[in-house]
Amino acid sequence: MKINIVLVEPEIPQNTGNIARTCAAIGAKLHLVKPLGFSISDKQVKRAGLDYWDKLEIEEHDSLKDFLEKYNIDKNEMFLVTTKGKHVYSDIEIMQDKEVFLLFGKETKGLPESLLLENIDKTIRIPMRETLRSLNLSNSVAIVAYDVYRKTGFDELEKISKYFDDKL
Repeated sequence: MKINIVLVEPEIPQNTGNIARTCAAIGAKLHLVKPLGFSISDKQVKRAGLDYWDKLEIEEHDSLKDFLEKYNIDKNEMFLVTTKGKHVYSDIEIMQDKEVFLLFGKETKGLPESLLLENIDKTIRIPMRETLRSLNLSNSVAIVAYDVYRKTGFDELEKISKYFDDKL
């Protein structure tokens, strides 16, 4: 199974760098939907992603419209992650033979409300206290992406550390 993390108009370079590092760790493809609030070459993005940029597959899209024309929401296993989601992220069923797309909106506004309303059954959320606005974007990506992999038994990820094998 392949996971695609889609950041729609991300604004904070450090978040994108952290998300890039998570994508590299799990083998997910990172999609960046413009306009971006920074340049990919920004020092903050590179620093947050550390030395993982060469282990990462990135695809850039000029707009959300362009992304959705290439990856049709109805023809793909696509989930829109939002605080307004209809379903809890841990309750969704994953088709293991399909690519999964997880869409996240910009830090200040989230995904466009019209997109959410048109696809309400594909919206998912992370439960949290009612009085709080949202979690940090990079934390949200990690929570949802790792849960998708958990549902597949962490397929293709190292489950047992070999660090101590030669020390014991």
